[in-house]
Amino acid sequence: MTEFFGENYVHHGEVVQLPLDFVKQLCLKIQAERPESRCDKDLDTLSGYAMCLPNLTRLHTSHFAEHRPILCVEIKPKCGFIPFSRHVTQEMKHKVCRYCMHQHLKVATGKWKQISKYCPLDLFSGNKQRMHFALKSLLQEAQNNLKIFKNGELIYGCGDQRDTAADWNELACHLKPFFYPSNGLVGGPHCTGTIIKELIHVITLTLLSSTDKCRAGDMRLVPSSQGRSCCEASPFSKELLRNGKSHAEGSGLPRGCLLYKTLQAQMLDLLDIEGLYPLYRRVERHLQEFPEERDLLQIDGPYNEAFYQKLRDLSTEDDGTLAYALTKVQQYRVAMTAKDCSIMIALSPCLQDECSDQRPVIPASRARFAFSVSVLDLDLKPYESIPHQHKLDGKIVSYYLKNVPPKKEPGKAGLLAEPDDCTLVLHKV
Repeated sequence: MTEFFGENYVHHGEVVQLPLDFVKQLCLKIQAERPESRCDKDLDTLSGYAMCLPNLTRLHTSHFAEHRPILCVEIKPKCGFIPFSRHVTQEMKHKVCRYCMHQHLKVATGKWKQISKYCPLDLFSGNKQRMHFALKSLLQEAQNNLKIFKNGELIYGCGDQRDTAADWNELACHLKPFFYPSNGLVGGPHCTGTIIKELIHVITLTLLSSTDKCRAGDMRLVPSSQGRSCCEASPFSKELLRNGKSHAEGSGLPRGCLLYKTLQAQMLDLLDIEGLYPLYRRVERHLQEFPEERDLLQIDGPYNEAFYQKLRDLSTEDDGTLAYALTKVQQYRVAMTAKDCSIMIALSPCLQDECSDQRPVIPASRARFAFSVSVLDLDLKPYESIPHQHKLDGKIVSYYLKNVPPKKEPGKAGLLAEPDDCTLVLHKV
């Protein structure tokens, strides 16, 4: 994944061996600290190995601010585009993004208590207004997609349903020393709202910044004119329609920023799961007949330069070969990894004399922040998970079509406001 994101953003980690008893004790110790919605996920207590990674809630680009308080925001942005594949069978998938459709199924099955207003397409738009709306929506309904840490301790996010206003007031108390270190602002909704806006502003600028000039992420897959830049289910898009605007400003992500690199990796899903699944079946039939070729086909790695070079084949015309099917399967696995990664933004107050051209700095109204951005959760998605993804996709779309009423066409809503009460009268001519 370093080939897509760049060395500055990716931390390889080191494999370390752990006593099995230690892992079991750790699993028991952290269980009480985990939110209820995450308790169905278990640690692997039998392998005896773990990855040792840097603490990304700290600033990793320099040591000058280690003695100062550190704020860290973790965002799981999810899939930032709507499928453009001709293999998509349900037209709704060309209008509403996967995340927004999945929200309805998650609420129905009790995973979450209410639908989030967050839409990934707003965050990936590059439009600051849409990005602000997306981040505010994430703060209102964090689910498992946003967490905030102060000095390494979790202070916000992923909790079970609580009072958002009370949570924001508590969060504002934590944040005030960062954004208004010597200001006389006191408590109250105005103060809380101001501080939250400052946080959103700083996160937006950080996500749009570029600290990596390498070639990673330069594999441009889809012209900006192709595909939809807005999701019909996004409350932001609905508000635009109510105001008589047909669409919001499209993607304007700087090519060097992490969101751009993430989106490009996601777009390796060139065929959608509907077009990909028959190709997976082709590979699977070959492996059933020749199981000894699994290593030769690099199903389980090594994920080296040769593997990456195969990913650069962006053709979508099936020539019926195993090689074509395998390339698309591997591209899909990389895309799914990028769709589920997390972005860590570490921020530390920066004094005027410490702000230099050598260190990236983000300005706020009353403060300046040194920052570092990292991406994690980059383990390649398993080959064996593809059938599950195919089944889940069908379940998400069918539930959405069955339970969410279709959107009225703009301009026609007032023509037949109550269609059930209308009577058609026929006259002889």
